[in-house]
Amino acid sequence: MSVIYRRVALIGLGLIASSMALAMRRGGLAAEITGYARTAETRDTVRELGFCDQVFDTAAGAVAGADLVVLAVPVGAMSSVMADVAAHLAPGATVTDVGSVKGAVIAAVTPHLPAGVHFVPGHPLAGTEHSGPRAGFAELFDNRWCLLVPIEGTDRAAIDRLRALWQGIGANVDEMDADHHDLVLAVTSHAPHLIAYTMVGVADDLRRVTDSEVIKYSAAGFRDFTRIAASDPTMWRDVFLNNKAATLEILGRFTEELFALQRAIRRGDGDYLHAYFTRTRAIRRGIIDAGQDTDAPDLGRGKRKA
Repeated sequence: MSVIYRRVALIGLGLIASSMALAMRRGGLAAEITGYARTAETRDTVRELGFCDQVFDTAAGAVAGADLVVLAVPVGAMSSVMADVAAHLAPGATVTDVGSVKGAVIAAVTPHLPAGVHFVPGHPLAGTEHSGPRAGFAELFDNRWCLLVPIEGTDRAAIDRLRALWQGIGANVDEMDADHHDLVLAVTSHAPHLIAYTMVGVADDLRRVTDSEVIKYSAAGFRDFTRIAASDPTMWRDVFLNNKAATLEILGRFTEELFALQRAIRRGDGDYLHAYFTRTRAIRRGIIDAGQDTDAPDLGRGKRKA
């Protein structure tokens, strides 16, 4: 691999940014990596870990002279962060993000975008339930998907250059428009997270089952719900507040399906249940066949960095 960007600035230094930095180092894709985080504690941690060449105490300092700026902050912070750095962006630089929602991010960032600076929204579909700079690892994006959501009129060379970076990091890359992205992610990520949070909340509220029993007798299904529900609460709060329409549409469809299953159970309709579970089981097989998970009993977690 050869250098794709001379200087990459990471604004926000959590799991995704730290993993990007380590993957770029692995592939020799950036000549220099700078970083900024909101808290002094995180900045000191990153200086200790050493995956950034320089860690700045201001976002403006980190982006100065960068030809790629990555906004790796919660969706709700995108507008204020972009307002802080806009005047310090280098002419011809590319700004991207890693947010799980795209329509709201585009609306937040574009009003602050200086002339001559390219904006290519992005979303790597990778992560763990862990957060913070110590959680990062270079292999996080290997054979995972990164979705690019270019806004109309964006320079094609800027898009292709960012695509090359993500491919060098190890990801598969696709492009789609913002509305479709937000609907797809409502199905594959946002609604499932909300359901996981809800199920863990149900267990917490059901006083006939004690907390010790929930922990001691957790079967695989509930255990995986708790893993999802352990994700960063700030990030997920912002996701739901900024992808309302698509998430509510999918939750409405989920409610309809749930009512149908309740009716089948109440009526003892085993044929309906068997047919339903057979159809949904095929989706799981498709995910495994696409290389996006393993059929190992522990869902591959034994081979994945914690």
